[in-house]
Amino acid sequence: MSDNLQFPWKQEFVIHHTLRLMNSFQYWFQRCLLDVSGSPEKIAQAVFEAPFVLVSHGTEPDPIFNYGNRKALELWELSWEEFTRMPSKKTAQNIVHSERNKLLAETAAKGFSKFSGVRITSTGRPFYIEDGTIWNLLDENHHYCGQAAVYSHYKFLL
Repeated sequence: MSDNLQFPWKQEFVIHHTLRLMNSFQYWFQRCLLDVSGSPEKIAQAVFEAPFVLVSHGTEPDPIFNYGNRKALELWELSWEEFTRMPSKKTAQNIVHSERNKLLAETAAKGFSKFSGVRITSTGRPFYIEDGTIWNLLDENHHYCGQAAVYSHYKFLL
C-alpha cells in the first residue's frame, strides 16, 4: 500500500484542502477548527488524526466527498478511496434526503448552519449526530467551492 493510500494527509491535494477547511472555518466562526501549528503537512496530519469527525464535499450536482478524516473513515467503515468516491447523499437515508437538502441549501445561503440528524454508515447502521456544524468552503479568492461538516457527538441507534 502506498503512503498516499495509507496516509492521505501526505497528498498535496489533501494538504491544500486541509488548509482550505481550516481557513474557511476560521472565516465563518472567527476561531480555529483545531489548535495546531507547524508545516502544512503537520497541520494536515493533525486534522486527519483529530478526535472529531470531519468531512467535506465538492460542488458537483450530486456532491462527492473529497475529504474524510480518520474518525469519518472509521465511522462510515470505508477506506479513503471508497469514501472519496461516494456521493454525500448516500450518508442519509432516503426518508431524510429532503431534510438534508434543506440544510445544504440553508448553509449555501447563510454560510454555515448547526444540525443534528440521522445518518447511516456504509453497512447500513444508523446513527444520530448531535451538535454538528456545517459551513461553506471558500477558495483563496473567497469563491464557494463546497461544504464541510464537523461533529464530535454521535450515537448508534441499533
